[in-house]
Amino acid sequence: MKDLRADERDARHYRKCAGVVLLNKAGQVWVGERNDAAGAWQMPQGGIDPGEDPRDAALRELEEEIGTANVEFLAAAPHWLKYDLPDELMRRSWKGKWRGQMQMWFVFRFCGAETDIDVLGVEKPEFERWRWVEPEEVPRLIVAFKRPVYEAIIEMFQPVLAGSADRSGSR
Repeated sequence: MKDLRADERDARHYRKCAGVVLLNKAGQVWVGERNDAAGAWQMPQGGIDPGEDPRDAALRELEEEIGTANVEFLAAAPHWLKYDLPDELMRRSWKGKWRGQMQMWFVFRFCGAETDIDVLGVEKPEFERWRWVEPEEVPRLIVAFKRPVYEAIIEMFQPVLAGSADRSGSR
């Protein structure tokens, strides 16, 4: 299996990005279907601005993509992960500047009401629709070139994911 870990040397070729595993009280993971690729689901993620802290970028991306950052921090990945874009996307995306993305991932628990999430009401909508899914379902929903990173994320955060469900039976 390809080593997905990234470090600062990779920053010359990979766009720095922050990603969010957003959990509800039942321990399910938020995924959104991209509005530019039907059937392509992903968790919230996006670029880190120069000088921006990755965790701050993750919160900003949540606000920009789902309309709220009413969350509680649970965990951060111990290292960056990277993926390569397919050749046809590499030429189109980011004007060919990057091979792919190197991502720092965070787990947050959603603290708001589901009505707070409005993927179509944000300034630049990226998602057509969204839903909560069980953690083990997430990698199957993701486009093939990102799937290894998503598998690594679910495995890396398994202790947090396993302990995150509200055992009281409420959602």
